[in-house]
Amino acid sequence: MADGQVVTYSYAWKGGPRLPGKPGDPDFVAAYNRAVARRIVAPEGTLQSILDAYQESDKFREGIADRTRRDYIKHIKQIEIEFGDFPIAALTDKRAKGEFMDWRDRLARRSRRQADYTFTVLSAALSWALERSRIDANPCRGVERLYDGNRVDKVWEPDHEAAFLAVASRPLRLAFLMGIWTGQRQGDLLRLTWTAYDGERIRLRQSKTGIRVMVPVAGPLKAELDTTKRLSPIILVNTRGKPWDEDGFRKSWRTATRKAGIIDLTFNDLRGTAVTRMAINEATEPEIAAVTGHTLRDVRSILDANYLHRDPALAENAIRKLERGTKPPK
Repeated sequence: MADGQVVTYSYAWKGGPRLPGKPGDPDFVAAYNRAVARRIVAPEGTLQSILDAYQESDKFREGIADRTRRDYIKHIKQIEIEFGDFPIAALTDKRAKGEFMDWRDRLARRSRRQADYTFTVLSAALSWALERSRIDANPCRGVERLYDGNRVDKVWEPDHEAAFLAVASRPLRLAFLMGIWTGQRQGDLLRLTWTAYDGERIRLRQSKTGIRVMVPVAGPLKAELDTTKRLSPIILVNTRGKPWDEDGFRKSWRTATRKAGIIDLTFNDLRGTAVTRMAINEATEPEIAAVTGHTLRDVRSILDANYLHRDPALAENAIRKLERGTKPPK
């Protein structure tokens, strides 16, 4: 733990539920027996059988990133507790949608965002089953989210950048420059190896989409990369020279942002900031997409809905262009 204390967690099986107490304790044994019974006895015709099959599918095991899969498993456990014995036949009943939404609303009393996430995982499992004709309806499809995850105003301004770099360790400084100059996701950058960098470009395959991108390395990032000691096959390492796991990185990142006085900005906001900065400097949507791996529609959505209409530099550019191209009246 963060305070140096060592604790031991026990699980029913790899990826299975965590068990209370110590092996041999009555509560431990009872929880283990309940978990195994639920795993083994998944009667056909219940939602539990669909959840089990979904977790064994190639789509679940190979089609999503490791971190996402771990998150899904946590949410699936909640679904199993509430709806494991829900009859598949009842999914076509018009009341099923309301039943699932009422449950989602109860979860939202603790966290609207997490309630949406759990509901999305349930819908994903049902969509997978529907595509394979295992069920006849997905009542969770098309339900509006409770949480507004819009990142309007969540852009790293130059003042934020300067404040962060002033307090960041050398490893976090490199991570920041990687994020802002490549526009890639945190998980992909944390896994990036030195073999992906040839001195001029960074090549990677995005884990979320499978898209391959080749990013020319800008001067500030190149200078940092070329003076960084290669302590590991992985580019981004912590102060001990070891690759970060995602939880450790997020913790270090939060500590640095708090020290810099930065509130409500995350590493993931660097991706949208990179899109914005390229657009401000007159990069076209296809040019931006070639760097970040977004679809053109996603680039347009970021620029239209979240960032650019809030940026005064764009308005300034527009008026100056209009000024240069407009002849004064005679």
